[in-house]
Amino acid sequence: MNTYPHKITEAFRAIFGKNPSFIVRAPGRINLIGEHTDYNNGFVLPAAIDKAIYFAVCPRTDRLCKLYAADLDDAYEFSVDKPVKSSKSWANYLIGMVSELRKDGHVIGNGFEVAFGGDVPNGAGLSSSAAVESGMGFALSYLFDLKVSRLDLALTAQRTEHNFAGLQCGIMDMFASIHGKANSVIRLDCRDLSFEYFPFDLSHYKIVLCNSGVKHTLAESAYNTRRQECEEGVAKLKQFYPTIDSLRDVTLAQVESHQGDLTDNVFRRCRYVTGEIERVVAACEDLKKGDLAAFGQKMYATHEGLSKDYEVSCEELDFLVEQARQLPLEDVLGSRLMGGGFGGCTISIIKVEAVDGFIEAMKSAYADQYKRSLATYVVTITDGVGIID
Repeated sequence: MNTYPHKITEAFRAIFGKNPSFIVRAPGRINLIGEHTDYNNGFVLPAAIDKAIYFAVCPRTDRLCKLYAADLDDAYEFSVDKPVKSSKSWANYLIGMVSELRKDGHVIGNGFEVAFGGDVPNGAGLSSSAAVESGMGFALSYLFDLKVSRLDLALTAQRTEHNFAGLQCGIMDMFASIHGKANSVIRLDCRDLSFEYFPFDLSHYKIVLCNSGVKHTLAESAYNTRRQECEEGVAKLKQFYPTIDSLRDVTLAQVESHQGDLTDNVFRRCRYVTGEIERVVAACEDLKKGDLAAFGQKMYATHEGLSKDYEVSCEELDFLVEQARQLPLEDVLGSRLMGGGFGGCTISIIKVEAVDGFIEAMKSAYADQYKRSLATYVVTITDGVGIID
């Protein structure tokens, strides 16, 4: 049983001396396939999960906004009329949502009190910050009857990341937290933000995340370099295909036919991205047919591309995927690194009855190899942000 809504309600009572008006649940997210395709206008395939951030909220009669981060036991307050950046980084995700909604012309009529916290692990690549933004935005829209659409909430959360957290992220994380649907994945078209749900039947399988515990410092600079290399590829390919604007407009076959016109690095980056965009489309056809085994094999292919062509893996992630590969095929359908790379989690699809054995085998192998413990999470696909009882 999930005790977090109760914990956050109790925290709210302890800090503010009354009951909250309502509770909001904002989930973290996973991405099943489609990595580094977002900034190339491709497809991604995320889903909301049962790890979430919870918000207990109540209006005030004055202009003061009081925030309490239950997991940090830390508080902050500001005026609704002056939502400016704070030295407390955690507070900026909430202040930013107030600021960005006001910039869009939404009237936040008075102050409010909020206590929040949850079980989305920090630094595991499950988008805890996007969940905080999505939950705060949804709570404000509900509290002040702003009627902000789910897409506009996601765009507002993205701007908060850009303007208040200083991260020039794509929209996938907040989009998944807001638009999630139980037993479904979302194919989001990053070119025009259209989306479609595909069934993801996990009645016989579980999704298991293995957290390498690694975060290499070169991740951010390497991310920027990858973006530049993709842009170089587009500029070069534009000489042959003048109408293209991004790697979304190019096929894998076209990239391969121009290998001699591209530097080795740029060629391999473009080969991975165009192949991955095509792989997402093919993976969705697998889901329509209920063929999770074929879907799992594409996860391995994605990892291979991320490791060899895009070069954003690391020794620990490669080790975890290789360990998963060595287990029986009927138990482990597929595995790959999830997220930007250079650390974080692998995501694997595991047969229900094999989950305990899989986790035990992975923990043992990781401890033997790296002399440190491996954190694992078994997650379920759930609905997106909303009010809970």
